[in-house]
Amino acid sequence: MVRRTKQDALATRSSLLDAAERLFLAKGVSSTSLNDIALEAGTTRGAIYWHFKDKADLFNAMMDRVTLPLEAAFQHDGARRGEDPLPMLREGVVRALRHTAKDEQTRRVFEVATQKVEYVDELGAVRSRHIKVRQQFLDQIQRSLRGSARWRGKRLAIPASAAAQGLHALIDGLIQNWLLDRDAFDLVRTGGRTVDAYLAGLGLAA
Repeated sequence: MVRRTKQDALATRSSLLDAAERLFLAKGVSSTSLNDIALEAGTTRGAIYWHFKDKADLFNAMMDRVTLPLEAAFQHDGARRGEDPLPMLREGVVRALRHTAKDEQTRRVFEVATQKVEYVDELGAVRSRHIKVRQQFLDQIQRSLRGSARWRGKRLAIPASAAAQGLHALIDGLIQNWLLDRDAFDLVRTGGRTVDAYLAGLGLAA
């Protein structure tokens, strides 16, 4: 009996997250109430508070169900000692673009996270999450760029911190514009070529 109750609770939690994902995408996070989510999921507002502390907690749980593109880009420590880290950097970026283009749920959640949320009131924790993920991504890019420059015996055209910010903005901008019009360009092919051109401009031709 206990086992069945746990399964029911997990099913209810999953249903709430599915409902939140649909409504956040359709209406925006700030415009969606917890009551809206409960009604969409066919349950009660009390069920939401059983599983989640508030809207931000629910939002972050929804995010945790998928690995967002820039989080997925670097799931490994990097190149082995003595190897050029640039190929792995590029591979991570292309993997992020491909993940966005091919995985429907990832694409929906990424769109919600970047285009459907306002950092107001109870969603301050969401902003903190975004900043943390971005910084982790920037730190990894900086390490890879510095490591590649050392391995090649070259000097980056601009400081590694600025180069990392530029690459992040490039990738994020590609994804954002592709989400606005998916027929405008091939995200993976165009993205890969654009990243190669950017790296070459830094003095790190692929």
